[in-house]
Amino acid sequence: MRLRLQIRHARRVLAAAALAILAACGAREKQDYVERPVEQLYNSGVDALAAERYATAARAFDEVERQHPYSAWATKAQLMAAYAHYQNNKYDDAIVAVDRFIQLNPSNRDVGYAYYLKALCFYEQITDVQRDARMTELALRALEEVLRRFPDSAYARDARLKIDLTHDHLAGKEMEVGRFYMGRGQYVGAINRFKTVVDRYQTTSHVPEALHRLVESYSALGLAAEAERTAAVLGHNYPGSEWYLDSHALVTGGPMPGENKPGLTRRILRGLNPF
Repeated sequence: MRLRLQIRHARRVLAAAALAILAACGAREKQDYVERPVEQLYNSGVDALAAERYATAARAFDEVERQHPYSAWATKAQLMAAYAHYQNNKYDDAIVAVDRFIQLNPSNRDVGYAYYLKALCFYEQITDVQRDARMTELALRALEEVLRRFPDSAYARDARLKIDLTHDHLAGKEMEVGRFYMGRGQYVGAINRFKTVVDRYQTTSHVPEALHRLVESYSALGLAAEAERTAAVLGHNYPGSEWYLDSHALVTGGPMPGENKPGLTRRILRGLNPF
């Protein structure tokens, strides 16, 4: 009997404690919610942005929408919150906010910037070529969407530049994998990668090397005609390139007329890193 009373008493104490915690939480929530004029809330977010307090700015803009959801300021605040997250390197939060803005305001005059900001969120996450290329591909798709939807905008002009850089990054990834295959003697796999660079990323800085690597790979497989044809393409498009000088030496067995200094392949054979 006594044990039963003690258990009941303990349950009452726990229940009372739980109610006290809930009451405290409720009081804290009421304390946090202070209704303020919409202009004051919005301007506090702008001030926080100017002071580079990006998390504070995002909260202020979210509060604009929470307290004044049907005002014109709320629509602006949605996009400003996304920008604050972007500046704070919270790219996932920024993308979620941008997607919500686009969904709710597809005809807004600032929707072009929203698409551009989303593309920037992916673009800023592109890392070195040794990492997974998925983020680069997402950035490329988002940038191409900006170009497709808003071809005459200032955002499109910057998107074009970033698309070129993104292509260069993707080409660099293909080159890295191709070199890896070459190092393993897997020349067919290497050829596929280098041909991808030549076919899909023709305007990038990697094309001369890709052509030369094709010459090397064809030569290693005994495909002399393919090696010569590829070397000719390289010479036609990049006649002054060191890659062509090396390819010429590789397919002819000697340097070009008047060419005395050792080419890249021969310097490699003397101990430099070939890749």
